[in-house]
Formats: sequence, C-alpha cells, structure tokens
Amino acid sequence: MGKKDSARRSRGYWDNEASTFDEEPDHGLRDPLIRQAWADEFDSLLPSPPAEVLDIGCGTGSLSVLLSSMGYTVTAIDSSPAMVALAREKAKSASSLVAIHVMDACRPRLGPRQFDVIMCRHLLWALPEPTKVVKRWVEMLAPGGCLILIEGHWGTGVGMHAGEVTGALPPSLTDVTVRGLSDRAELWGGRTSDERYVVVASR
Repeated sequence: MGKKDSARRSRGYWDNEASTFDEEPDHGLRDPLIRQAWADEFDSLLPSPPAEVLDIGCGTGSLSVLLSSMGYTVTAIDSSPAMVALAREKAKSASSLVAIHVMDACRPRLGPRQFDVIMCRHLLWALPEPTKVVKRWVEMLAPGGCLILIEGHWGTGVGMHAGEVTGALPPSLTDVTVRGLSDRAELWGGRTSDERYVVVASR
C-alpha cells in the first residue's frame, strides 16, 4: 500500500470515529474534574501565557479549546475533516479563537520557528517514520520552545514505550524529561494499567 492510500485509509477511519470520539472521558473533557485535571497538567508543563501553541492531531479540539481558555494562542491541525468540523463547532460554542485546519500531521504546511509549544497527544505512535516526523515538528519550534508528547503503550499491544519516544527525538532537543501519567486517574476518567506518560523536551 502506498503512502497516499495509507493516509486516505487513516482519514477515513478517524472520520468514522469522529461522532463518538468525545464519549471517551479524556477526549470530550465533559467532566469538569477531568477538564480541570488537564488544565492543571498543562499549567505545570507549558510556559506561562501568552505563548503560541500548535496542537497536532487535535481530534475534536477539546485540548485546543482548553488551552485557548487558559490564555494561549492556539493553532490546531488534524487530518480528519470530520474531526476538524467538530473541533470548529466546539471552538465556536466556547467563543474560542482557535485556528483549526485540515492538515497532514506528518508534513504540516506551517512555517519554521513560529511556535513556543508544540503538543501532540496519542498520535505519534500511529504515524510512519516517527523520527522523521518529530524532526519536521521541531523545525517549527521557536528558539527556546518546547515539544510536549503525551503518549502511551496500551494493553492492546499498540503504542510506543517512553524509551521509543525519547529515542525518536533529534539531538537539537535538550532537557528531555519523562513524567509518568499511568497513576493519574483524574486525567483518564478512571484507573488504568496502561503505560501512559508525557515527554517534554526543549529546543
């Protein structure tokens, strides 16, 4: 299967998932306690606003809207038109000025050195050639900017272990830290035995 066919299948899969995506507690953030837990997590990870944030693989936009409400200037991208449509509706309902675009996460059509923070949650594991992808993302970081990768390895056998993610980082990133999130039930809407974590690295 060629890259275009693979990308088309991926978009189709996520388009089909869009209508039920927010039913997962950590996707929809419908519970105020879960929403606040993510706000607290970002408050500890991100520089103080104002700052330019790129949310890669934004899905239905829950985290993008949350970050906007915290005072960040947010650009969000996702390859699924259905996901982006829902994200735009969510941003509009929240009177949030998030710029949301249909765009390939592997090759974002965005300029270099423009974002203070690039964030991606639960997507890198599903992308081909993650080392090359992360290198492209880092090129969009402003000097002193940080990359935040929230990932995991699930009981189903899919995902990336933390060491695999840190191994995909280019040498230009320094001060790499890994924080475990598996025991943070308040982020996920319940206890989990999966390996869940966040990798933070600065340019």
